[in-house]
Amino acid sequence: MLILLAPMEGLLDAPLRDILTRAGGVDRCVSEFIRVTDTVLPERAFRRVMPELGNAGRTQAGVPVRGQLLGSDPERLAANAARLAEMGSPGVDLNFGCPAKVVNRHGGGAALLQDPEHVHRIVRAVRQAVPAGTVVSAKMRLGFDDDRHAEDNARAIEAAGASELVVHGRTKAHGYRPPAYWARIAQVREAVRIPVVANGEIWSVADARRCLSESGCSALMLGRGMVADPGLALAIRAELGAPPCPGDAGRTWADWDALQPLVHRYWRLIQGRAEPRHQAGRLKQWLNFLRRRHPQAELAYQGVRTLNDPRLVTTWLNQHVNAGPACPDNHA
Repeated sequence: MLILLAPMEGLLDAPLRDILTRAGGVDRCVSEFIRVTDTVLPERAFRRVMPELGNAGRTQAGVPVRGQLLGSDPERLAANAARLAEMGSPGVDLNFGCPAKVVNRHGGGAALLQDPEHVHRIVRAVRQAVPAGTVVSAKMRLGFDDDRHAEDNARAIEAAGASELVVHGRTKAHGYRPPAYWARIAQVREAVRIPVVANGEIWSVADARRCLSESGCSALMLGRGMVADPGLALAIRAELGAPPCPGDAGRTWADWDALQPLVHRYWRLIQGRAEPRHQAGRLKQWLNFLRRRHPQAELAYQGVRTLNDPRLVTTWLNQHVNAGPACPDNHA
C-alpha cells in the first residue's frame, strides 16, 4: 500500500501539506504545479510553491515532496526540470490533468491529452534533462472531452521514460463531478508496465477499498478526501491491513478534540505565508472541508465565517479552539 497526497492548486499548498503529513499515513506528496512559460524560473519561484526545497525536499514531518511542473513546451519544461532537480526535489512530476480553463486555453494541463505524441515529447525531454537517479512521474486525467486517448497517453508517458503514473478517474469534461471511473483506471493500468496510482473520489475507507478493487491498483492518491478528514490515510492503512508509516503508531484523528491543535498550527503557517487579506479565506476554506467529516468544525467555521481581520480570527480561535500540544516535527 502506497498513499500519496495530491497536488491541488489553491487548496493543498505547503501549509496544508505540513498539517496533513503531521497527521500521518502519507508516503509522499506532490506540490502544487509550478507554471513554466518561456524562461527558466528563478529559484525563488520554485521555493514559493515548494518551500520544502529548503528542508531537503521534505515536509517538517519528514515526508518527501515531489515538485510538479505545468507547461506545454518540451524544451522549457526540460530546462526547468533540470533546475528543480538541482535544487533537491525528490523527483519531477508532470501535470497532464489540470482542468482549469485558463491553463487549458494556453495548451497546458488536461488539454495536452488531446495529443499523445506531444505528451511523449514532453516526458522524453524532461527525462533526458534530469539525472538518471531523478524520478520522473506524471499525473493525467482520463482525457479531455472524452477518454478515447487514455491508453495512448499512458503508453506515451511510459515509452518516454516516466517511472510512475497517477490517473485521475475523470476527464476534463467531467471536472470534479462524481463518480470517478475507477474501472477505467484498471484498463489504463493494464496498458502499461509502470506502476499506476488511482486517484479521484476517495472520501472514506469504503471508497478506498472499492477503488483498489475496481482499479486493480495497489497505490492511492488522496486529495479532497484527506483535506476533509486528516485521519483518512491512517484509517485506510489500519482497515486494509497496510503497515503504518514510521512514527504513525498510536495516532488517531477520529475526533475534533485531537484536530484542534492542528487548526491552530495551520493558522500560524498561513499567517507566515499569505497576504493578510487572504489569510482568513484560507482558514475558512479548510474549515469548510473539515465540517464534512467533523460536525464540531461547523462551530469554528461559523465563528470565523464573517471575520476577515487576522487579529479577530486569532482572538476567536484562542477563545474557542483548543491549542493543545500539536504533534511534533519529524514523526515520519
